Amino acid sequence: MFFLLVAAGFGLLSLAHVAPFPFMLDAVAPADALWNMPPSRGAPTVYLTFDDGPNPTATPDLLDVLSREQAAATFFVIDRHLDEATAPIVRRMFDEGHAVGLHTHTRRPMVLPPDEVAGMLSAAAERIERLAGRRPCRAFRPHGGARSGSMYEGLAQIDHVLVGWGWGLWDFNWYRRPEAAALAERLARRVSDGDIIVMHDGHHENPRADRRYAVEAAALLVPALRARGFRFGTVCP
Repeated sequence: MFFLLVAAGFGLLSLAHVAPFPFMLDAVAPADALWNMPPSRGAPTVYLTFDDGPNPTATPDLLDVLSREQAAATFFVIDRHLDEATAPIVRRMFDEGHAVGLHTHTRRPMVLPPDEVAGMLSAAAERIERLAGRRPCRAFRPHGGARSGSMYEGLAQIDHVLVGWGWGLWDFNWYRRPEAAALAERLARRVSDGDIIVMHDGHHENPRADRRYAVEAAALLVPALRARGFRFGTVCP
């Protein structure tokens, strides 16, 4: 019995930090967390988010899709993927009415002291502003959704919110490569008002990863959702 209790406690503790949905830690954290947006007063609204860019092999094509469909999205970009060559992509995100938030390529911020978390994110925001011309909004998505109490304390210091995603509304495909049509169909079937969807226009390690599936899935998903009466919002406090 003792070992069962220890195992259960360890499982609950692990879920509090890595669950892909709100859990105990999020309820008591000193900073806010968004796993879905409040219901809209008008037409139902869905929130498209894209992680791990800017990716010069995919993000421009994705922006073309969003421009053609007149749909807004939120891009959680990785600071180390931003340089003089990719800064125009982020500048275009801003210019075309999308939101830009902060992301990381590693889970290391989970174990950093709050001051270091705050300093790291502030430095990334300043660098994005310097290279792309505007400062990202006060939204942070940790790698894989992994969070900790000290991370939340760091976010509270700089008045940032942690942004997650809706249950099942991601492009993870159980270690198989996502297929655009199946992904778009699944997401369109599951989504409801206020839901946050996450797909990946980049990769946390490879800044030029092949992400054509995300571009193709967005091209199918956006009109499918619009046909159901959805409009598209941005996640930005």
